[in-house]
Amino acid sequence: MSIKRITAPLTDDIINELNAGDEVLISGLIYTGRDAAHKRMIALLDEGEPLPFDIKGQVIYYVGPCPAPDGKIIGSAGPTTSGRMDAYAPRLIELGLKGMIGKGLRDNNVVNAIKTHKAVYFGAIGGAGALISSCIKKQEIIAFEDLGTEAIRRLEVENLPCVVIIDSNGRDRYKEGQEKYKVEGR
Repeated sequence: MSIKRITAPLTDDIINELNAGDEVLISGLIYTGRDAAHKRMIALLDEGEPLPFDIKGQVIYYVGPCPAPDGKIIGSAGPTTSGRMDAYAPRLIELGLKGMIGKGLRDNNVVNAIKTHKAVYFGAIGGAGALISSCIKKQEIIAFEDLGTEAIRRLEVENLPCVVIIDSNGRDRYKEGQEKYKVEGR
């Protein structure tokens, strides 16, 4: 299996080519957001206000990067647990969000939204924040600066390593892996 190189923002053509288990290198523009930022984005939508960026085709990386050490663009930038965004993700996917990067399982509502609206969930390697930060070439806070590390940032990334965990057909690499190792009768 070869590594696929993809560019964000994502198109339906890119998403249709991705399968659960594919290794990818993502380059282009992506956004950051954790649970506090997601909660605020949903509140904006509930108030009839626009989101701080056009979400159509975008990828959100679930990360709250560490402050940048001297001479660096950004500090360690490892993924956070994606389940914390499960209450918010289906609505954003419905509005055009095409990709999410994080770690851990997603609930059925997120999987159904991924299938219905043709999106994808990528897994990033937990504990590899320093490696991942080396793939970030530029960063800019674009919203919710008062949230500190949880502010929404626009990142320019180059060859950010991920694995497709849930593809647009709903195939879930985590669940497939669990099934493979289940012992009958347990």
